Amino acid sequence: MANDVEHEKRALRAELRERRQLLSESQRDALDSALTVRLDELVHSLGARSISCFLSTTTEPGTRDFVRAAVRRGIRVLLPVTRPDGLLDWAVATDDEIAEGLFGLPEPTGELLGPIAVNDVDLMIIPAAAVDRGGMRMGWGRGYFDKTIGSMEKCPPVYAVIYDSEVLDLLPREVHDQPVTGVVTPTQTLLLSPTRR
Repeated sequence: MANDVEHEKRALRAELRERRQLLSESQRDALDSALTVRLDELVHSLGARSISCFLSTTTEPGTRDFVRAAVRRGIRVLLPVTRPDGLLDWAVATDDEIAEGLFGLPEPTGELLGPIAVNDVDLMIIPAAAVDRGGMRMGWGRGYFDKTIGSMEKCPPVYAVIYDSEVLDLLPREVHDQPVTGVVTPTQTLLLSPTRR
């Protein structure tokens, strides 16, 4: 039986999903361009040579241009591939085809490296529904990134990609939820939790 926190999160996710769907294509394009600049700046400021990122869906803040540009600059980019067991495999980003993976998410079709491949990255860029000012991240409810971050022995900086309106004062929290180092939005990069654990 679902508890109060789960109900609160479910309602908040529905509201955030609806807000994202209201954005026009031109608004989305402008926000995506600004976000690409912010993500490039973050990678440069951290001196990251190997990162993990995700391929955005049509309603998420756009990461695809950023991923393409990072690969062209010689940065190793690992992209997640969902598994039925709740873990993530990883594949190196290339110009290969993108396929629809589990849950209809866009995923790379290249060679799968297994869950521990992400242990070697300098920076993780992950999706989120919202993040609060204390660094607590709320995802979309499947727990893939919480499991990944929670299982890493030495976790690099983790930044969630969201829109500005999705930085909230306080989010409902469950024991398995993992904080992030910061957020990247189209207008700002915020350091929220410099020491994650």
